[in-house]
Amino acid sequence: MEPSTEETSPAIPIAIVSGFAMIALAIFFTSQGDRNVDSIVAQENSAEETQQEGKPRPIDATDYIRGNPNAPILIVEYSDYDCPFCKQYHETMNKVIDEFGISGRVAWTYRQFPLSQLHPNSPKISEAALCVGDIGGNDAFWSFTDLIFESRNFDEPTNVTKLPQYAETAGIERSDYITCMEEGRMKESVLASIEDGFNSGARGAPYTVLMVGDQEAIISGAQPYDFVKGVVENLIEQLDGTFDPATETPSDLPAS
Repeated sequence: MEPSTEETSPAIPIAIVSGFAMIALAIFFTSQGDRNVDSIVAQENSAEETQQEGKPRPIDATDYIRGNPNAPILIVEYSDYDCPFCKQYHETMNKVIDEFGISGRVAWTYRQFPLSQLHPNSPKISEAALCVGDIGGNDAFWSFTDLIFESRNFDEPTNVTKLPQYAETAGIERSDYITCMEEGRMKESVLASIEDGFNSGARGAPYTVLMVGDQEAIISGAQPYDFVKGVVENLIEQLDGTFDPATETPSDLPAS
């Protein structure tokens, strides 16, 4: 995708560091480390265990982004299309972008983290989404992704026989989609995304990394809209220099 020509905010207030520490129990700083992706033990909505191992790879032209790619607040989500909680969280994130993305302050990147032990079809759906994005671009990827989540109930799997239909609805030729899938063109990309997510600390889905300058924090699990909104508003206040820790109380802060 084409990066925006807008400039990223050149300075991040020092208050952002202490501010992250104040944002409730479900958010934790990341730290360095290394793990082998083959040892993944995936648990859906695992908010209670967030062992952070490193940092996500930087956002680049291979990512699919809603909002300004140069936004000062970057939200990187690792997700599984067949995960019930990911469906719920997808609705939350769309509301966040509807409210804050228009200002250019917040951007959302969706990365693949299929939990094949729980959802055997998820890797195939991730491949399908990346095929659609590779052929049709950013808008096609997001259209396909929205269709996947909108077309199933909370606790039912995706009907994979409809993936070619969804690809067409997203705006690409069915024959191009089928060729990409038959060639396995996106298999390595899905595996690389799983490894990136695992090395970033993901042990379940959804798993979200918030990046502000060189600072990072974690939202683990499908936290509700009010929680995520509170986190984003807190960070925007810090970036604007209007955040006053003295006025914050535990009840004012988003809670797990």
